[in-house]
Amino acid sequence: MERLSAWVVRNRLKVMVAWLAVTIVGIVVAPSVSSRLVSGIHVNSAAYTADAQIALRYGGATSDPGVLVLGLPAGETVSGSAAGAQLRAVDAAIAKAEPRMRVVSYAATGSQALVGRGGTSTVVLAYPPDTNDDMTTDQVDALTTAAERAAPGLHVDGTSLRALDAGNTSGGNTTLISELIVGALGALVVLVWVFGSLLAALPLIMALISVLTMQLLIYALTYVMPSSSPINPSVQFIVALLGLGLSIDYSLLVVTRWREERAAGRDNAQAVHEAVRRAGHSVWFSGTVASLGLFALVVVPNSLVRGIGVSGLFIPSSATLVALTLLPALLSTIGPRLDWPRRRRSGRASRFWTGWAELIIRYRVLAAVVGLGVLGTLAGVAATINISLPTTSSLATSGSYTDGLRALEADGFPGGTLTTVPVYVPHAADAASVASALSSLPSVHGVVAPTGSTWQQGGSAMVFAIPDSEVGTSQGGTSLADIERTVPHGALVGGEGALNLDVTHSAYGAFPILFAVVALMTFLLLARGLKSIVLPAKAVLLNALSVAASYGLLVLVFQHGLGMQALWGARSYGAIDRLAPVLIFGFLFGISMDYEVFILARVREGYERTGSTRQGIIEGVSHTGRLVTSAALILFFALASLSSANDISVREIAAGLAAGVLLDAVVVRMLLLPALVSLFGRLNWWMPSWAARLLRIAPDTPQPHGEPAPTPQPVGDAG
Repeated sequence: MERLSAWVVRNRLKVMVAWLAVTIVGIVVAPSVSSRLVSGIHVNSAAYTADAQIALRYGGATSDPGVLVLGLPAGETVSGSAAGAQLRAVDAAIAKAEPRMRVVSYAATGSQALVGRGGTSTVVLAYPPDTNDDMTTDQVDALTTAAERAAPGLHVDGTSLRALDAGNTSGGNTTLISELIVGALGALVVLVWVFGSLLAALPLIMALISVLTMQLLIYALTYVMPSSSPINPSVQFIVALLGLGLSIDYSLLVVTRWREERAAGRDNAQAVHEAVRRAGHSVWFSGTVASLGLFALVVVPNSLVRGIGVSGLFIPSSATLVALTLLPALLSTIGPRLDWPRRRRSGRASRFWTGWAELIIRYRVLAAVVGLGVLGTLAGVAATINISLPTTSSLATSGSYTDGLRALEADGFPGGTLTTVPVYVPHAADAASVASALSSLPSVHGVVAPTGSTWQQGGSAMVFAIPDSEVGTSQGGTSLADIERTVPHGALVGGEGALNLDVTHSAYGAFPILFAVVALMTFLLLARGLKSIVLPAKAVLLNALSVAASYGLLVLVFQHGLGMQALWGARSYGAIDRLAPVLIFGFLFGISMDYEVFILARVREGYERTGSTRQGIIEGVSHTGRLVTSAALILFFALASLSSANDISVREIAAGLAAGVLLDAVVVRMLLLPALVSLFGRLNWWMPSWAARLLRIAPDTPQPHGEPAPTPQPVGDAG
């Protein structure tokens, strides 16, 4: 680090010009990133193979359909001539309004599976034209409007699983820019509180440059990733929001240490060198651990998680690079001028956090019991987790799309209509027999085998099975399994619900490997950095417990509905999104290590200087307490802004991470960490010779200035 800081200060103009060039290129490229990203999930499974075949000839028929419920005037049935004319007019209006939309309707097929109770209503299933597209709320609205205008005598309701997912919000989804602005404003408030000077703007500038750099790297990554693992659009949100939080965290650590060194009497150049030497090492170490933790997601065998894992490699590493090069260059140039009006003193240990550390040490057993009790209770709640898709009745309680769902159910159609299962039949002549076989299943409401060029191409045909229950939910029943068992050899069962189940199985089949890889890498890196076996083992175990507790919070809120109405205006989903626990683990396990490293590095520094674990704890907590809580608040604001998205998966992941970050910073790092380190005493610093040789480090015995090595104390002694 000494060489790096010396080089950066000596070449600060070149460093700033280089980063300026990267920023300009990032600004130019950023608008093009989204066009390079590919929706959908690639996974080696039967449903993915089916969807690939369906998409090749029938575009978006793999997605869940948009559904129009057409209620006839009193006294009319679908078999009447007047009703027939109106239903044909609806089909024509849809074709005119959305020319590329694929439709399955009673007017075109005459299928009784599409007819409601008493023959007084029918449904139209509409599919988007392109692969990986969903029926957006705008499309459902356009179809509903077209049907109402074409047949004023019909009562028309429109709905879809995606529309209900969006909470009955037509369009108006939050954008990446708006979420970044909200996160940045929250971060600015915290930074002003921390610095009380113009320095508050510096971490935000670093974050902006880091995020642009990350977007540039993601853009380049889209050209080198194989076609089987494209980068999903969700990566852009994750990179931007996590990048914002981590960049500010790392900059906060470096700038805080720089101010301390300045307050200690060093000139600006010396303060920059010392800040990079001390805080820079922690930033580098934290960035390495977080990068590898996120990168470990590549062991999960589906393209969405793997793409996030590969992209995640650049999030902490880009933030680290900016914090260790551009930030010192700016501090060495204009740092003192930005530290105005200096309403907060720097360089002194916080009296509050000093008192807190002493309190925790005095009551370390009680603190450990309380902390472990909180985490253990939440982890127990996590054991009740239900990983599946939410049922349609859980998604929204009011609005036009919910009205559509109610009309659908009132007419005798099951909620499974919104998750209609597409079946690819390679030989069109077999379509009728496949439909007949599926119609006999008690778990299937009805089956449609449409004809015509829309649904019969290249010698193949499509058959659509309407399940009694919604595929992929905890109430999904056996519909999908029955369909897969009944179709003849060669016929392929696809659809969004089937693919979601395959993705879930692939993710959790690989979860033990993911945990083992992340835990082992984290342990080895921490053992080498902290020169201890006990501290890394404690950190890994506490991190695992912290993640489990975060799952518990997720279950309380989204599965059981605690606070859902107040926060999002919705009730309980009754389930947790299939990928939320996996991604939360990858993110939280790696990112929460930042706080571990920030605190323990300072504890180790104090211990090496004084030879006292107790003094090391007090110094570590008193100097990093406000830093860690501030960093956690900044990351919380960034993630909480993302939780406003109208996508359930994004909402759950962001909210789970936001809550997990605060829980980890407050309960684990500020309560359990000092309590357990105090309880372990000298055992914290145990590094056996065989482990030191394996890790290529020399175990040392810290000594105070000019004092003999302290006498070994019992493990329970605070040191």
